[in-house]
Amino acid sequence: MAQTWNPGSWRDKPILQVPAYPDADALRTAEARLASFPPLVFAGEARKLKASLARVAEGEAFLLQGGDCAESFAEHGADNIRDFFRVFLQMAVVLTFGAQQPVVKVGRIAGQFAKPRSSDNETKDGVTLPSYRGDIINGIEFDEASRIPNPERQIMAYRQSAATLNLLRAFAQGGYANLDNVHQWMLGFVKDSPQAERYRKLADRISETMDFMKAIGIESESHPSLRETDFFTSHEALLLGYEEAMTRVDSTSGDWYATSGHMIWIGDRTRQADHAHLEYCRGIKNPIGLKCGPSLQPDDLLGLIDLLNPANEPGRLTLIARFGHDKVADHLPKLIRAVEKEGRKVVWSCDPMHGNTITLNNYKTRPFERVLSEVESFFQIHRAEGTHPGGIHIEMTGKNVTECTGGARAVSAEDLSDRYHTHCDPRLNADQALELAFLVAERMKGGRDDQTKKAVNG
Repeated sequence: MAQTWNPGSWRDKPILQVPAYPDADALRTAEARLASFPPLVFAGEARKLKASLARVAEGEAFLLQGGDCAESFAEHGADNIRDFFRVFLQMAVVLTFGAQQPVVKVGRIAGQFAKPRSSDNETKDGVTLPSYRGDIINGIEFDEASRIPNPERQIMAYRQSAATLNLLRAFAQGGYANLDNVHQWMLGFVKDSPQAERYRKLADRISETMDFMKAIGIESESHPSLRETDFFTSHEALLLGYEEAMTRVDSTSGDWYATSGHMIWIGDRTRQADHAHLEYCRGIKNPIGLKCGPSLQPDDLLGLIDLLNPANEPGRLTLIARFGHDKVADHLPKLIRAVEKEGRKVVWSCDPMHGNTITLNNYKTRPFERVLSEVESFFQIHRAEGTHPGGIHIEMTGKNVTECTGGARAVSAEDLSDRYHTHCDPRLNADQALELAFLVAERMKGGRDDQTKKAVNG
């Protein structure tokens, strides 16, 4: 099958979640312009991420993937990017200590513009217009001019992604990611948290470790790994015309890579084996994610794995489980057993967001306790199956919005209207995201302690 693949072969397949552009010529012109633009990321960077994810697949690292539900043109700014990156680094430090393993950092950023929708149209007050599908396609304002898909938005998304990547690379390599800074930010959170005592022990242990490193001469000035970090980008490969235009041949290997992001994933709504999204993704060499929802059966999953990772290459495929806190125990174990039985090398990651959405006071929200419950079940199931709970995949922001209820600061249903800013689905705010990292770190440390006790007791 791979011999018959090319970046446009998806166009001969059935496709879902595709916008209806009214001007085909304008669409072709925009895609041709994109195809002439420089790549946003490079093949060598994607290979480096794949090698890091291979360590996750082997149980030697942990994946932290997170970011905006859907990036917007209106909220693009240096402060928003900085605030997201700061919280993300704090989470990574906490998880690194909890796992005692490297944490692979992958943002949902610099490309996460398109969103699948349950209906092609939306009706308000008797007026029916196309559904909002993300800023790369149309506008969120409910009027005809905004909602008609506009291919020029793809050019805008490219330029915003390029600017975002430029700043992220500067943050990651220019000293902002210095471990001393990140640790001090994290201590500020602990001090101000209503559950400060719960987190202080872990924070104190991290402090002791850093003090010990300094005492034996391991400091950021002489060790670049303490002041720099690898940070990768990812998004859902939903708008395939954009992805095709950004697909390039790597000059060193001759392989095709999506240069729109280091990692792309296939959503739960577009994972049909004989459809366009699978066709596109099977031919590129980037790391690929696959969302796994309640309707996915073990035999179908194995078929998808065969299509996306026929060489059984560790790091190529991440399975992102998104069932809901009350469904994960019914669905995840049988998928794990099927994959293990066939010896497939995959990363298992938990998306505790998409299966836990409810409506309160006319706002879509996600209760923090349900998010945490699904993560806890994910870890427990993997421990029971003897497999590696490889990562978490969350929708989050660096701002203190009020979109998800609960958490230590107890966002209530009445609070949702205070700072509900998302363009699509509710996100964990900065405090909730870091709180989740502490709670996950506790579980990871508990799992390691249990394994140590078993080894000691024979």
